[in-house]
Amino acid sequence: MFLLNKLRNKLSMPAQAKALPGREDALPTASHHFVNGNPLKGPFPDHLETAYFALGCFWGAERIFWKLDGVYTTAVGYMAGHTPNPTYQEVCSGGTGHTEAVLVVFDPAIISMENLLKVFWESHDPTQGMRQGNDTGTQYRSGVYTTSPDQLTATQESRALYEQALVSAGRDKITSDVMEAPEFFYAEDYHQQYLAKNPGGYCGIGGTGVSCPIPNAMAS
Repeated sequence: MFLLNKLRNKLSMPAQAKALPGREDALPTASHHFVNGNPLKGPFPDHLETAYFALGCFWGAERIFWKLDGVYTTAVGYMAGHTPNPTYQEVCSGGTGHTEAVLVVFDPAIISMENLLKVFWESHDPTQGMRQGNDTGTQYRSGVYTTSPDQLTATQESRALYEQALVSAGRDKITSDVMEAPEFFYAEDYHQQYLAKNPGGYCGIGGTGVSCPIPNAMAS
């Protein structure tokens, strides 16, 4: 019964009044990207844009994005919860309400938001609610967190199109968060670019096999 209750707690968002208290100071983390050497924190060059994506375990999710042409830097962290500056252990407990997210800083002249969204939707299963594959809990819920009205519109349009494609393929409807970006809390140093530092590490990311039709996407 204890284990069942613990699992139920991890599968539902905690009330803000019952969330873990966290801390005032940010967690220490890396200053530069382990793969490309670019800074993990801004201010970034003016011609770049920032968006945030959550699609399961952030180790594998981050690697998907840092490999794309036009992506300047990536970092992993925690979003859309209640606890300020949470630790990984706190997020894993289900007591903060955060999801594992990837910051993506990109050059829209090289890769558009629409292209990033296509990669996002096709790289995981956005119909699973508070889990991704065998990974269960609030920290594995899917989401897109935007930083401009244009990004939000593009995300809403792509969600509608992909949901149609999924339902036509016999899949469930999308459960992903789509919202303006709340505060992003950088994860601890060892999580940043984890799969570049640990090539044999775990990656539970996997898509549905359903293609995402995105208008205005750049040719790849």
